[in-house]
Amino acid sequence: MLILSWENQSTTVEFVLRGFSSIRQLNIFLFMMFLAFYILIVSGNILIILLVLFNHHLHTPMYFFLVNLSFLEIWYTSNIVPKMLLIIIAEQKTISVAGCLAQFYFFGSLAATECLLLAVMSYDRYLAICQPLHYPFLMTGPLCIKLGASSWLCCFLLTAITMVLLSRQTFCGPNEIDHFFCDFTPLVHLSCMDTSLTETIAYATSSAVTLVPFLLIAASYTCILAAILRIPSGTGRQKAFSTCSSHLTMVTMFYGTLISTYLVPSANSSQLLRKGSSLLYTILTPMFNPIIYSLRNRDIHEALKKCLSKKPDFLR
Repeated sequence: MLILSWENQSTTVEFVLRGFSSIRQLNIFLFMMFLAFYILIVSGNILIILLVLFNHHLHTPMYFFLVNLSFLEIWYTSNIVPKMLLIIIAEQKTISVAGCLAQFYFFGSLAATECLLLAVMSYDRYLAICQPLHYPFLMTGPLCIKLGASSWLCCFLLTAITMVLLSRQTFCGPNEIDHFFCDFTPLVHLSCMDTSLTETIAYATSSAVTLVPFLLIAASYTCILAAILRIPSGTGRQKAFSTCSSHLTMVTMFYGTLISTYLVPSANSSQLLRKGSSLLYTILTPMFNPIIYSLRNRDIHEALKKCLSKKPDFLR
């Protein structure tokens, strides 16, 4: 059975997440700030989902993938922020081993899924700009569903491999995690067993779902840039670039924060700095997703104006 009895295999039955600070006044400020960010993330991404669902002119491949991304951002943030808020304000710093592993599983799966979705979205923009005449026949509804579903399924299955190996570890000795959520590296450091196989598998799967999509994104935007530069008119180039500028901004933010967190040597960065880097992709990137797409997207502007201009039935 894949579902293991963690308590029977671990001498440690719960972990302690240290969070950010032990200063009460600072914790109150952090709680209010992160709560406001969380409300913005959930409400902003729900707004995008509803706008796309209830506006038929937005029922296109680009917005289908955007709905997937917005749903992912809600789930991704909700996996971490509510527990983080409890750690900050209520000082409920403990989390069970099973709960910690579950949080890591969803965190890893959703982060990997976002990488694949961003790659799929870049492929969609490549077809729309580089092959506009064939685009309706290439990016069909069934293909969009297959690309979206395979992104989710592939990443959840790959992360499950690391999850099963990690759940077989025995945790003993110190049970404190100097972080605000259960990430892979702090968990591995608390294991009393040999973790070389687990770390190798985790490195291989994480590389596959981050580097491969990044290379596909880079190749897509290289072709897109070449196609845009061949457009003779400045207006045409600006219009073509505007269709993918929001997605390019999201890709830059997401991969930039991942690189700063996981590729910067830990010896050269303090744990506080690594926590700050983690905040960028767990909170700030999901929060900026709806802001970027709403500020830089004319279709979203029109859909929002249309919804706001509608009068409620009782006022008619």
